[in-house]
Amino acid sequence: QVQLVESGGGLVQPGGSLRLSCAASGSILSIYAMGWYRQAPGKQRELVADIGSGGGTNYADSVKGRFTISRDNAKNTVYLRMNSLKPEDTAVYYCYADVRPESLGTIRRYWGQGTQVTVAS
Repeated sequence: QVQLVESGGGLVQPGGSLRLSCAASGSILSIYAMGWYRQAPGKQRELVADIGSGGGTNYADSVKGRFTISRDNAKNTVYLRMNSLKPEDTAVYYCYADVRPESLGTIRRYWGQGTQVTVAS
């Protein structure tokens, strides 16, 4: 079994910063892509950023230049540094990891439980 545990959400003022973390644990052989989605009330879940096992990154246009995704492969952890936060960044943020389990089964996407980010004054 594989678990993803997120941390780092909270309330921040516009223009402020937060860093989200997501650690994967369990019966992991390899982790491929990792990333973050978000879902605001009444809206569909959208991709925020992702990062491949080699470090290649991809960002939503709405966060380019403000958010930075990174990963520590030794810790099976992905991070999302969020700067210059705006009220429209308010959402529940979900991390994911594409994992091949130790059983050498097929690659599966696992999700974190979600962490609330609220940007308000």
